[in-house]
Amino acid sequence: MAKRQSSSPTQTGAVIRMAWNEIVIEVARDHAEPLSDAFMQVGAVSVSIEDADEGTAAETPLFGEPGMVPSEAAWDRSRVVVLTEETADPQKLIAQACRVCGMGDVPPYILRPVAEQDWVRLTQSQFDPIHIGKNIWVVPSWHEAPDPDALILELDPGLAFGTGSHATTRLCMEWLEANPLAGKTVLDYGCGSGILAMVAKKLKAAKVLGVDIDPQAIVAARENAVRNQCEIDYYLPDDFIATANRSFDIVVANILSSPLKLMAQMLSAYVRPGGWLVLSGILERQAEEVAAVYAPYIPMRVWRAHDGWVALCGQRPTEGHQSGGRQP
Repeated sequence: MAKRQSSSPTQTGAVIRMAWNEIVIEVARDHAEPLSDAFMQVGAVSVSIEDADEGTAAETPLFGEPGMVPSEAAWDRSRVVVLTEETADPQKLIAQACRVCGMGDVPPYILRPVAEQDWVRLTQSQFDPIHIGKNIWVVPSWHEAPDPDALILELDPGLAFGTGSHATTRLCMEWLEANPLAGKTVLDYGCGSGILAMVAKKLKAAKVLGVDIDPQAIVAARENAVRNQCEIDYYLPDDFIATANRSFDIVVANILSSPLKLMAQMLSAYVRPGGWLVLSGILERQAEEVAAVYAPYIPMRVWRAHDGWVALCGQRPTEGHQSGGRQP
């Protein structure tokens, strides 16, 4: 049983046969999921977690009784398998991922080539329409929308994180759907594919901005916004700082716990008094620690959990109040 995240590049209408490599790293249980998510953040095509003891006497089942959900998709000795383009520098990619998840030293790894395949056909076979919340569908371009009257996002898996399949993205989308956005200003910090910004815009937000450190993500997000007829401004961080936008009704950040903690003061400052901050990319065991870092600025609480991940939300106090408003 493997956990897989994927953001394979596609180009409809053409056969793409590309050369790829797999980076294989064995890590302890506590490092498996954070390292997997960090690889996705720094540009891996896909990541899977496997039992390093599979097929041996030490193999351990991940799932127990039928219907029981494991607390994490990892084993005592886990194998993280990272798919990359052949031209990618494996040592650089591993070092970046380790920095993101706070692992420190770069672990030993094996690099192995992947046989050439028709990646368009393979990718399309792996992605069906995704139903999220009450009325949201994420639909790849090669599929018909199951419900044309729903909130439809046409979004092909690209090089930027965010198709709605991962629990962290899903939690943010559900929060946006559950709260009134009409006429509001929204900032999607760490926008990736731009999926959260597009949800906000389709839910009638007045003005939506997206920010990401990855220029490739900004390109993908802008293309997705055009495809979905959403007027959204996307920026790299330095370009965003140079704009006049400083205060938003809602700020959403779906990143990882380590960078979220580092950015606590900055992200909180972008929320207007009385506005809301929504954070995801946080494992359930990390929720209390992240909330404590934000406590001096905005009181945060767990809004919802899914597959071992949580979304935190909190309202920035208005002047003269410690907290305000209802908890959505």
